[in-house]
Amino acid sequence: MNFLQLKKLTLLLFTVCTAQMAIAQHIFKGKVVDSATNQPIENASVYANGNSCGTSKSGNFQMAMPGDSCTMMVHCLGYQKKAVKLTKSGERVVIALAAGSISLDEVKVSPHLGANSFYTLSALDLRLRPVNSSQDLMRLVPGLFIAQHMGGGKAEQIFVRGFDADHGTDLNVSVDGMPVNMVSHIHGQGYADLHFLIPETVSTYDFGKGPYYTDKGDFATAGYLNYTTKDALDKSLISLEGGRFNTFRATGVIDLLSSKAKQSGENAYIAGEYNYTNGPFALAEHYKRFNLFGKFTKQLGQNNKLSISASTFSTSWIPSGEIPERAVVAGTTAIDDNGNAVKLSIAASPINRFGTIDSAQSGKSTRTNALVKLSSDLKNNWSLENQLYYTHYTFQLHVNTTFFADDNDNGDLKYQNETRDMYGYNGRLSKRSYLGNATLTSTLGIGDRQDKIYGPVYNSITHSGQFLEIISAGDIKENKANAYVDETLETGKWLINAGARIDYLHFNFHDTSQNKAIISPKFNIQYTANEQIQFYLKAGKGFHSNDARAVIGNNGLQTLPAAYGADLGLNWKPIPHLYLNAAVWYLYLQQEFVYTDDGTIAPGGRTRRDGIDFSARYQLAKWLFADLNVNLAKPRLIGEANGANYLPLAPTFTSTGGLDFKFKNGISGGISYRYMHKRPGNESYTLTADGYYVTDLKVNYTRPKFEVGLSVENLFNAKWNEFEAEEVTQLRNESAPVDQMSFTPGTPFFAKLRVAFFF
Repeated sequence: MNFLQLKKLTLLLFTVCTAQMAIAQHIFKGKVVDSATNQPIENASVYANGNSCGTSKSGNFQMAMPGDSCTMMVHCLGYQKKAVKLTKSGERVVIALAAGSISLDEVKVSPHLGANSFYTLSALDLRLRPVNSSQDLMRLVPGLFIAQHMGGGKAEQIFVRGFDADHGTDLNVSVDGMPVNMVSHIHGQGYADLHFLIPETVSTYDFGKGPYYTDKGDFATAGYLNYTTKDALDKSLISLEGGRFNTFRATGVIDLLSSKAKQSGENAYIAGEYNYTNGPFALAEHYKRFNLFGKFTKQLGQNNKLSISASTFSTSWIPSGEIPERAVVAGTTAIDDNGNAVKLSIAASPINRFGTIDSAQSGKSTRTNALVKLSSDLKNNWSLENQLYYTHYTFQLHVNTTFFADDNDNGDLKYQNETRDMYGYNGRLSKRSYLGNATLTSTLGIGDRQDKIYGPVYNSITHSGQFLEIISAGDIKENKANAYVDETLETGKWLINAGARIDYLHFNFHDTSQNKAIISPKFNIQYTANEQIQFYLKAGKGFHSNDARAVIGNNGLQTLPAAYGADLGLNWKPIPHLYLNAAVWYLYLQQEFVYTDDGTIAPGGRTRRDGIDFSARYQLAKWLFADLNVNLAKPRLIGEANGANYLPLAPTFTSTGGLDFKFKNGISGGISYRYMHKRPGNESYTLTADGYYVTDLKVNYTRPKFEVGLSVENLFNAKWNEFEAEEVTQLRNESAPVDQMSFTPGTPFFAKLRVAFFF
């Protein structure tokens, strides 16, 4: 079925379902905004006389009523509900909502959230949990775990839905619509370093699991994660933090314009952040990070909004890196040449878990971004978005994970370096058609992204910096163009969404080019039986692209291996103070990417994953909230014998949960846990990545002019490994390489105090 036929079928269905509602209707239009910032509120629910609708991204809504007057009730999580009496249809009304307490009793299962089945979860968690790092922001996603294994400056290792997604290979990450993932990155395809984002500037975030979202392209196989920064501030703040391991953080978010300017539709603010820590390691990490961000928005007339933002980020650190198990504890397990488990002992004295083997490792990275976006409400319910973005990026890393396994004399220290410029455009044209209280939203999107990577180098080097061998080098040019169409019909209790996108990629490396295109259809259907329960089915195709060096090298890797998935789930409020989300899911991947120690990508074969996701949010009292997430997955290689088909490091059972409290006297906080079950360390499961259970605590006391807080990571000082991986390593005193698990220890008990001032 082509797009024209799909459009005709959707319009016919729309007409049949809603023709009976077109008699003697009176149209009420309006916009819902935040009373403090005057910014539009998306996904607010509007109810009147048994009918309901939701607000768009620009805060607009439209509802048809049988009479010329009505009383509307407006709800949105985190705001005070408001009743508005309207006595005349046809006139556009602006409804301002004031911030309020959070009550699960007032949360309704809404049919108006499109394909975003997780909106209520994300809105609840962001409002309840204190966040002061980009790591905290990522951990808000149920079932998403992160880890560091080369110091705090690198992009996090991401684990989600049965994926060891490396640094972003299978999770599409963006901020304000700008991609964070780096294609053909010297340290891993899809490398997504989110450290440039200052958490105090984040307004909302949304996520989706699986390849079901038409506006999400490359890397959206396990899912996507998007953050939106604030357009306006309700207050300025200065924050100071200090803690164990010589840790220090200073943050400022300052409003730049007067109240008069805000009344005319102008907002501007600037934010800065400085971080420093030595970490818990014997070798001081000397981790430094500086962030600067600014944003300006202006209302151009009634129907146009201009947004301009810019940011810069720089970081440097000295990582202790991964260390083999045998370097810490004698008698650990390794694998011999026949694949059998053997016991080891070493002659040298074991080192401390927080020790280091190669002190020459180090890292540096910078990223500068600029974004311009124009949002326009056109006539006849058309809307248009145009966005341009630019990024300049640098990355340097000295890393040694094998020590003397490859070079007994000089060691295995590697040097990775790249500089890139990234240019991009996102365009989106949408039309909302109304017939009665049914809505058809038609969207056409186009985009283009150009990456120019100058001289990415992967070398073997000595500790004195002498180059020994070039593993990979040469300029890369990569272009990604896309277009998509999306149709969403909302009528009564049903929401039907269908769409498709085409992605066209051009790779160039060493003056050799290759082109490849892929078409990805998507289909989502949702049935909201009542305000307590909603069922949904999602199905679609996605993909993750390969590194340009692998594409041009043609070494058995596919260029754009596809992912096919399906979710069957529900959102349910069985009782007023309990909200549940659950889904069973399946995902097939044409080719897994496996990263080797020499910086290349090896063919990983076809894989399948199936699992169960479960999330619960329960309000025990007006001031006390409980949350629980349980995620089960069975990831396997296809075509391999049982017992040799495990996916190394892929999570199989994870859980997070806790209690959050929020008193009217300003005391708030919570205690939470993270649990990762043990998982295969290699394809035969003869090596094991250990599980862990870590508990964190946060307490804040907030008043109108200040806030004092305490955060504790690893409250009970558990001994845990943040990251583990199979490595073939050789220590200086050993005569041959050993295949064994290496690990990076998790943070021990770590307390940090914070004081913030508001003005």
